[in-house]
Amino acid sequence: MALELAWYDGVGLLGTAMVLVAFALLQAGRLSGTGLVYQLLNLLGAVCLLLSLFGGFNVSVFALQLAWCGVSLYGIARSLRARSKAAA
Repeated sequence: MALELAWYDGVGLLGTAMVLVAFALLQAGRLSGTGLVYQLLNLLGAVCLLLSLFGGFNVSVFALQLAWCGVSLYGIARSLRARSKAAA
């Protein structure tokens, strides 16, 4: 029996990998929690997980990923603001 994945399953798996890799690199000390790469991995991962909901909507996952995107966007804005202050 073969496992058949739809496009949204692949996108969801990619999103899961992005969030987990970001967290693992943070825990390993390879990324900063306030760094742009960490925030972008989280944002893109959450967006991918939102897209995966086309396969089967779940309001709890939707709410969590929407919040995850909001927090990531806040972190990105904060990082960019700090960079522009440092450059000035």
